[in-house]
Amino acid sequence: MSTAADDGRPGRDIMVVGHADLTPEALPLVESALRARLVRRPAPAMAMVRTGAGTPLASGRAARASGCPLVVAIPTRVGLPAMPPRRDRMATGELLTLADRVRLLTYDPTDRDSCIGADERLVAAGGLVLAVWDGSPSDGRDATAHLVTYARARGVPVEIVWPEGAAREAATAAGATG
Repeated sequence: MSTAADDGRPGRDIMVVGHADLTPEALPLVESALRARLVRRPAPAMAMVRTGAGTPLASGRAARASGCPLVVAIPTRVGLPAMPPRRDRMATGELLTLADRVRLLTYDPTDRDSCIGADERLVAAGGLVLAVWDGSPSDGRDATAHLVTYARARGVPVEIVWPEGAAREAATAAGATG
């Protein structure tokens, strides 16, 4: 696994964004749908996710299963990796073991706006966005609708991935940014 402060390759890579609050039953459905899409990726594209639970974890597993190289963006503060929120720690550990590359990205993983800004930077540099999105509007706890709009406004192609049977957890006070 290699690490770089900015190892993205603008215009070719596939940024995967989506809901962090997928139900446990939805994770394998989303993983399967993403795997089917990543198998058809144009070489040498890589899948890229910002670390976390839900969609990022399903994406990492799908990338590994499809043979698609995976870049995991991890938060940094002052050039050092930042501790992810408690809800994302196990997923982050698994994603780091699945990653072919790690991209250090300056953002605060506990701040919603900072996470959205990090996602926007990744989306803007990508060639395609796969959005694990149920079509719901942005509601203050989830930024997926915003990221789809953001990508489309910048001319980045977006493909929606929402397999039949996928669902999200009920809203919680902890919230999610994915």
